[in-house]
Amino acid sequence: MAEERVGLDGLKDAMRGQAAAATGSAATTVTQAAEAEAPQPLRDAFGRAYATGRRKNAVARVWVKAGSGRITVNGRDITTYFPRPVLRMVINQPFVVTQTMGQFDVICTVKGGGLSGQAGAVRHGLSHAMGRWDPQLRPPLKAQGFLTRDSRVVERKKYGKAKARRSFQFSKR
Repeated sequence: MAEERVGLDGLKDAMRGQAAAATGSAATTVTQAAEAEAPQPLRDAFGRAYATGRRKNAVARVWVKAGSGRITVNGRDITTYFPRPVLRMVINQPFVVTQTMGQFDVICTVKGGGLSGQAGAVRHGLSHAMGRWDPQLRPPLKAQGFLTRDSRVVERKKYGKAKARRSFQFSKR
C-alpha cells in the first residue's frame, strides 16, 4: 500500500512538472495548433475542387476552378440548360452570398429529377465545392443554409388512395 502511494505521489509530481513546462511554451503551442487546425483548400492536380450535391431525386457532380464565371451543365451553357431565370438565380445564390460572382468556372453533370431538383442539386454541390476550394467561403454559405441538403422528397403513393393522401371520390349512390 505504501508503495502505491509513493507511485501516485511520484505521478502527481511528474504531472506538475509537465504542467509547469507546458505553461512556459503555451503561446508557441497555441499558434502552432491554430496553424495546423486552419482548414486547407481541397483541390486536385488541375486546381479544381469537387463536390456532390443532391436535391429530391437529382444528383449533381460539380467541379469549381478559378476562371471567368462560365457555368456549364451537362456540356451546355447554363442559359440553355436552365431556361427559367428563377432556376439560374437559385444556382447563382452561392456566388451572391460570397460576393464572388464571375470569379469561378463551374462544370457540372446532373442526373435524375426535374429541372427544379437539378437546380437545387447544383446549388448544393456548388456551395460544397466553393467551401472546399476556399475554406474562408464556408461560413457565409453555412449561414444561408446552402450546405444543408434539402431532404424533402415526393411522398409515395399508398394503396387504397388516388395519390399519396388523396382519397377516391366518394359516391353516395
